[in-house]
Parts: sequence; structure tokens; C-alpha cells
Amino acid sequence: MHFFKYQGAGNDFILLDNRAGTIQLTHTEIRSLCDRRMGIGGDGLMLLNASQVADFQMSYFNADGNPGSLCGNGSRCIIRFAHDLGIQKTTYDFLASDGVHRAEILPDGNIRLQMHDVDRIEATDQGFFLNTGSPQVVRLVNELEKLDVDQVGRSIRHHPLFAPGGTNVNFLERTNEPGHIRVRTFERGVEAETLSCGTGVTACALVLAQLDQTILETHIHTAGGDLQVSYQTDDFEKFRAICLTGPAEKVFEGEMDLK
Repeated sequence: MHFFKYQGAGNDFILLDNRAGTIQLTHTEIRSLCDRRMGIGGDGLMLLNASQVADFQMSYFNADGNPGSLCGNGSRCIIRFAHDLGIQKTTYDFLASDGVHRAEILPDGNIRLQMHDVDRIEATDQGFFLNTGSPQVVRLVNELEKLDVDQVGRSIRHHPLFAPGGTNVNFLERTNEPGHIRVRTFERGVEAETLSCGTGVTACALVLAQLDQTILETHIHTAGGDLQVSYQTDDFEKFRAICLTGPAEKVFEGEMDLK
């Protein structure tokens, strides 16, 4: 099996060209491929499938082998993958688990992904909860670098409040520069901290906007790189025209024997 490896702000993925529809992977095979010691390694795996309603369809699986919800960094990576495969466009429409999204390759090489509208941010005793294509909890913290993200994140991820599916958990720290924040994320499906999470930083930007009611673009610093989130709002309660912008690049390609 010929595979490709891409990363977007440190979130890394195995990508497979399945436009012919011949790739059939089991739950166990996907989990094995994503294993960082016994397989290729990745936070997830994506199939680029043919589509009748868009340029292509993205089928996303978490590292645990289960089908995943929208992945923001993965979406940018599969746009770069489509371009590298010869689907040469500037603007792409693709079908994801939550419907059709549009993405654009910018002149500087970054990719801007349009997210779906967010109509509700709920304050809970575990943090702010919202859905940006994937369920997210956002908790404001101080001394982010000292936080045990795996331990605290795991407890919130499995909290009964978010059962049965659970949630991603994001820890947001303000900086001295307005509109700039630092974020660390515990991702469900990976069941550990990842270097960044696209839908997670989008959630953090919207929570910050609702709290401050002044910022229309947020710069997010993660361990894997920098991302930007922009949006439009009339009341800082409902958000539209949400865009996630950041890098996506090919790391390597190769052959894998599933046996």
C-alpha cells in the first residue's frame, strides 16, 4: 500500500488516495498504521475519496481506529494532498463528516479553511463547551507550561457531562499581546496531548471573543506551530464566516505491507 504522511502545525496524518475506491481498512489495521512504534505513526488516518457533490470526500479516522469528527488540521493537510495529487485548484470544496467545507490555498502557502457557524457556547463547571465540528471544552488557565495536560485533560474528556462521546479538552492561556493566546489540547481518539488541534484552537478563539467582545482575529501559539482564526459576529454569541488558517506540508511517502 502506497501511503503519504502530512502534518499541519504538528498534527500528523497518514493520507491515502482512495479515488478508485479499492482501499478497505479494518479498525485494527488503522490503529496499527497509526502506531508510532509498530506502524507509520500519526494522530489519524484519512482517505481521499471521490465525491459526486464536491471536489473530493474526506474520510477521517482517529489514531484509535474509530471514525472521527471534523479535523481542522487534517482538513488543511488533505487540501495540500489533493493539490499534490494533481487536483490543481486555488479554492476547493470537500465533503467532511459534518458536511461540505471550502478551503483556499493562500499566496503565502498557508491554507484557509472555512468552518461551520457556531451558535452556542455553554458555560459548565468543567469549562466552556461548544462544537466546532468536534466537541470542545475550553478552560482558561495560568502557567500553561506547568499543567499536566494528559491527567487533567483525560478527567474532563471522560466526564459524565459529555457522555457518551466525550470531548476534546483545550487549555487556553492569555499572553501580554492582545489577540494572542497559547493553547494545549488533549484529543479524544488520540487519548493524549497533541502538538495542536485545529477545531480546538478555533473553539479557544471563539471563547476568547465572547469573553473580551473586542477581537475579530486571534493568533494561537501551539507546540506544533502558529494558527490564526477569524470570524464575524454581531453579538459575540453567534459566530459565522469562521476561518482557520495555518500551514500544511508533506513529510514523506512510502510503501507499507499490511501483512
